Amino acid sequence: MKRLVCVEVDILTSSVIEVSTGLTFETDATKIDNQFIKDIHKKDGWKFNWKREFKTPNREIFKLTLKENKFVLLGMISLEMKHDHVHVHLVESSPQNIGKQKEFLGIGGNLFAFACKVSKDCGFDGNISFIAKTNLIQYYSINLGAESLGNGKMIIRENSASVLINKYFPQ
Repeated sequence: MKRLVCVEVDILTSSVIEVSTGLTFETDATKIDNQFIKDIHKKDGWKFNWKREFKTPNREIFKLTLKENKFVLLGMISLEMKHDHVHVHLVESSPQNIGKQKEFLGIGGNLFAFACKVSKDCGFDGNISFIAKTNLIQYYSINLGAESLGNGKMIIRENSASVLINKYFPQ
């Protein structure tokens, strides 16, 4: 089944910003486990079936949380290592971070930057690919520096990846 990436990249920040206070918080991305995935349900507002994604071979699922409070789940991303890049299968902000009442800004950019960092750490120069919904292709081009390869397939190459990595992971 072809999966389309459709996460909002509302703002590129150096981390995430709490909407109600304007305060910036550092984040951590960690690989999820069997215990964690049991508590993720579509009935709670998740758009994707993360349990099925977790069981899919060759995929690694990471959760994005606040560094100071690991119980604040910001979003998740599904990655697959290819021979020369990382492919993003799914990326989603948590239900409380979607729409006008969202709690935090910067989650989408943070998750894409993490994917680029994983790619760079694997020796792929930060290169990632994903399939975008047609109406979001221009949006991802502008906001992430992604390039369209046609039919919704997009890539973020080394230069754009470096911008994202340096913004979210300056160390």
